[in-house]
Amino acid sequence: MKPGTLLISQPFLGDPNFERSVILLCRDEPADGSFGLVLNRQTQLTLGEVMELPLGDLSPAAGLPLYLGGPVQPDTLHYLHRRPDVPGATALGQDVYWGGDFDVVLGLLQSGELTSEDVRLFVGYSGWSEGQLAGEMEEQVWIRQPASAGKVFTLASDAFWQEILREKGGRFRMLSNYPIDPRLN
Repeated sequence: MKPGTLLISQPFLGDPNFERSVILLCRDEPADGSFGLVLNRQTQLTLGEVMELPLGDLSPAAGLPLYLGGPVQPDTLHYLHRRPDVPGATALGQDVYWGGDFDVVLGLLQSGELTSEDVRLFVGYSGWSEGQLAGEMEEQVWIRQPASAGKVFTLASDAFWQEILREKGGRFRMLSNYPIDPRLN
């Protein structure tokens, strides 16, 4: 699969790490496995609470919310942004970039050239070993939405799963209303 693809969990997945999640696929290498970030799991933490920043609480980056990118290495920081000029950033399509020089990102935030609307920060990530994601796709664990990286900055995180399924239309629109626990329906 191409980077920039959204992976939307089936409503009956049953895995609390990924239940009703939307993951942006950042890398899918047959020999190395796959890497993605859960887009719709905002934490109560901000960057200033977990990282010492230049200017401390006065830094424009201090109040940026952190999202839970996945259960793997929750002590790592990953980020998506809209700046093609950040050295080392990987293009995911639709003017969305992954990673790059974090000091440059902080500098752009400090100068106001990058706003809080144009960056998302994640602790941890979602990872799959060689062939694992392909196997999950065969088992229909995920619904694929190709070339959709731009949705990162356009849909509200709390309604992301439901909204992206509604946008797909057809049977996916019906799935968007599937209850969390069908026994309570």
